[in-house]
Amino acid sequence: MAVIVALGAFLMTLAGGWTAQRVTDRRHLVLGLAGGLMLGVVGLDLLPEAMNAAGQRVFGVPLALLLFVAGFLTAHVVERLLAVRQAAHGAENGTATGAGGRVPEVGLTAAAAMVGHSVADGVALGAAFQVGGGMGVAVALAVITHDFADGFNTYTLTRLYGNARRRALMMLFADAAAPVVGAASTLLFILPEEPLGAYLGFFGGVLLYLAAAEILPEAHHRHPALSTLMCTVGGVAGIWLVVGLAD
Repeated sequence: MAVIVALGAFLMTLAGGWTAQRVTDRRHLVLGLAGGLMLGVVGLDLLPEAMNAAGQRVFGVPLALLLFVAGFLTAHVVERLLAVRQAAHGAENGTATGAGGRVPEVGLTAAAAMVGHSVADGVALGAAFQVGGGMGVAVALAVITHDFADGFNTYTLTRLYGNARRRALMMLFADAAAPVVGAASTLLFILPEEPLGAYLGFFGGVLLYLAAAEILPEAHHRHPALSTLMCTVGGVAGIWLVVGLAD
């Protein structure tokens, strides 16, 4: 049953990526919405789940929050190191970095992290159905609905950093297939709750960095319009609605 439901997540992810691809003439609105969706996923979905699953304290601080900060810092350090390396390589060869001076590898790394998150979604979906039908339905609603945001963000992140459309589509299809793979894996094993919570905390920090330091500033850089801001607020509100319906 979990694998069948994961096929719905597969289609919803593709729908999100298709939407992001079709509205390129309103790029600032796409980025504003993507930033809002990511902020909502982190603050209203990932962090609460991480706190519940990995709530033990380390030197007075919940483990999930420590890993959240670690994820944020890791994303910042990786981006800076890649940017410095790419700039040095470009200077040696007389070439420049990707579009807008951005490093394409950062976009691919971020998209790969989205794929890893979608695998975890599939694992959580399979585990929920093993607990009981009611739990499975609740998790299925959350996974399927927010996978639209995952597909949207995966395609947007990959393209934002100057990667070709072909690469963005490749990462989108990988992200769409990931929940199916994760759900199928629970036929063989069950992932313990605490490692899953730790991963969600770390991944939340990575996503928050990308949203706050990259996507939202880019959205407002050339189009500081009220419509862009409203797309961001709407993205957060949409995730809040999804989380509320899932509960």
